[in-house]
Formats: sequence, C-alpha cells, structure tokens
Amino acid sequence: MNNELTPHTQTNTTLHSYAPSSAPYVSSHAVSDASTQFSHTHENATTLPSSSESLRDPYDYVSRISTIAVYDNLRSAPRTIQIQPAQTQDYIAALASQTYLSAKELGGSIPFTVIQEVSENFIHAQFSEVVISILDKGNTIRFADQGPGISDVAKAQLPGFSSATSSMKRFIRGVGSGLPIVKEYFESEHGSVVIESNINAGAVVTISLTSEENQDETALRRALNITNTPQNSAPTLQIPILTEREITFLHVFLVEGALGITEMAQYTDAAPSTVHATFQKLLDLNLIEQPKGTKKRVLTAYGTQVAHHFDAAKE
Repeated sequence: MNNELTPHTQTNTTLHSYAPSSAPYVSSHAVSDASTQFSHTHENATTLPSSSESLRDPYDYVSRISTIAVYDNLRSAPRTIQIQPAQTQDYIAALASQTYLSAKELGGSIPFTVIQEVSENFIHAQFSEVVISILDKGNTIRFADQGPGISDVAKAQLPGFSSATSSMKRFIRGVGSGLPIVKEYFESEHGSVVIESNINAGAVVTISLTSEENQDETALRRALNITNTPQNSAPTLQIPILTEREITFLHVFLVEGALGITEMAQYTDAAPSTVHATFQKLLDLNLIEQPKGTKKRVLTAYGTQVAHHFDAAKE
C-alpha cells in the first residue's frame, strides 16, 4: 500500500500541496507511534466519484482545499501546506496526519489521536474554509472553519451530544465523544481547550499544552482586546472546556466569594490536594486569581462570566 502523498510544485516556495494518492498520507517512520490509530481509514485506492455519486451524497467527497499554516514565530509569515480534494475518509486522514507531522517537526507533543478527533469535527462544517494554525513550537494547534458554528458550546463538551447525521456517521463515530475525549486528555496534561466563534461564521477550537502566559500570541491578544475592541460591542466569550469538578468550583466561587483551599474542600468534599490542583488549573486559565496578601482565591471578571455561562446551561 502506497502510504505517501504526492507533492505538487508551487511557484511560492513556502506553499506545499498534498493530494492523497492510493491511501491517506501517513509517513511510516514519522508517525509510527500513531499508525495504529487509523482504524477508520479506507484501505482501498482513492478514486474520484462520478457526478451522480456526488449528487447522491455531498459527504462522499471533499471538493475544498484546506490550509495548514505553520508558524515558526509570529514575526514572520507562516509556511503553508494545502490538502487537496479527496474522498472524505482519505481527506480527514491526510489533514490529521499532516498536521501531526508539522507540529511534531516543530517539537510539539500533542498526540495524533487528539488531532484526528478535532479534525473529524470539520465534517460538521462540510470542510468550509478550513485553516489549521500550528503555534508555540507545535504545542498549540488552532482549528478554524466557516461552517455553521457550535450552537451550544457547553453541551458540546459533554458525552452523547452530537449533531452528526447518518451521512456523517459513515466517516466519523458521531456519538458526541470527540470533544470530551480531547478535554480529558488536556485536563490530564494541564493543557487547555478553548472554543470560540470565528469572525463571520464558523467555529475555532484551540488546543494547547502551553500555559496561557507562555503562548506566543498572549501579548498580541491582550493588545487587541485593549485597543481594537469597539466600545459599543462586547467581545465573544471564550468558553474553556472544563470538568464537572472545575465547573462546580466556579459555581461555589460565584456563590460564596473568596475561598481558600480548606474552605473549598469543605464545600465540595474534595481532598485538599485535589483542590490545590484544580485551583492551579483555574489560575492557568485566568478564571480565578489570588489577591496579594491573601491565600484565598476569587473569580476574575472572565471567570465570573464563564461561571454564569455554565450556571445558565444547567437551567
């Protein structure tokens, strides 16, 4: 089985284009640790569907080109790689594997399976204007599209909630497990998952193993929030993916105000060590802060908004 993609020469030396040949793009040496994860990959050769087949089901074939932007730093333009049209299963596999390889080349350590889970979600947007950005030496990956977006971010984080149709389920599981699996991984690694709305339409999912303070774009985001946010409009609320315990902690903070580790342990019946670890995660996400001269933590303004969001979702 031919496991390589055919590169097409471009006039722009920073632009590479990959089209799946007889099978999805999987480098046998660079992704050997991920090769067993292609359980859904077709083993058959990729063939262009006839026009009648395309009309029969729009999910059989992806006719759009996706772009992967690889940032060595934010002071120069990214190197770009294009994923060419292909049958849907092959297209998803090529997109995920090329993203994994590009991130790993920069030194990133996000697993292939996690990248594939998020890549599969593009089917909900019918792969409309897909752009994947690789930042922070491969440890932050942003998945953006211009599809219908995610109508309920809170429910999207819970197992069992899915908008997948029967046509989509021929290519993905479609049981609402994707984002919860991703959330569980980054929770265990003290990373983060942030879901935002794209500028005009669609969704943006950013996964990162780099703390917010150490991300390349943190200073840029802060500057833009200060100088470029219109005074008569509120910025889109970024909702991080949290565990039930973390959501509970936010609610307790919202009701009780400033709390220390011992007090939170009493309110939630959690062990002090668990409270300490959860506090650290919420601090890293800028949801709580520790005022100077005290050992207690309180919600930040952002944390208060997120706490209200989750409270409203439960009603």
